[in-house]
Amino acid sequence: MADDVGARLRALRNLRGISQRELAKRCGVTHSSLSLIEQGKVSPSVSSLKKILDAIPMSVGDFFTMDLESRDQVFYSADELADVGTGDVIYKLVGGNRATRALNFMVETYPSGADTGREMIAHQGEEAGVVLEGEIEITIGAETRVLGPGEAYYFDTNVPHRFRNVGEVACRLVSCATPARSF
Repeated sequence: MADDVGARLRALRNLRGISQRELAKRCGVTHSSLSLIEQGKVSPSVSSLKKILDAIPMSVGDFFTMDLESRDQVFYSADELADVGTGDVIYKLVGGNRATRALNFMVETYPSGADTGREMIAHQGEEAGVVLEGEIEITIGAETRVLGPGEAYYFDTNVPHRFRNVGEVACRLVSCATPARSF
């Protein structure tokens, strides 16, 4: 149990960005005692643990039930982003491997002349995005507009829509859509 308490305390302290010395100062426990607890060499009394957790602050119950480890991947390198695009369009999906993903967050690349297809797309949800480079023509319902760098959009995806690069260079944009869909 001492190992578990010490490891949990160290993980919690690191998660909160508190140094060992700072936590010891806040709770009135010596730095060496706190170090021994975190190493699992000393088991704290319930009152000592409560005193330490009050300085964080966190209840003893939450301390033992809180999930201190992220089970899902948090950071992604460029080569870990799955390309879920079709045709010439590249959709680099962030977090595609997360089972409980609630949205699609993508870096999209449309080469000159590329589009999402002749047919308009419609599905349940919302979508927003911002153009990073190049230009993209977006049609939402009966409205069409060409957006350039720094310009953005936000719409209900149940309205038929289409994206098309009418520019001379590739267009890159970042988008987010709900709900998450499987590709």
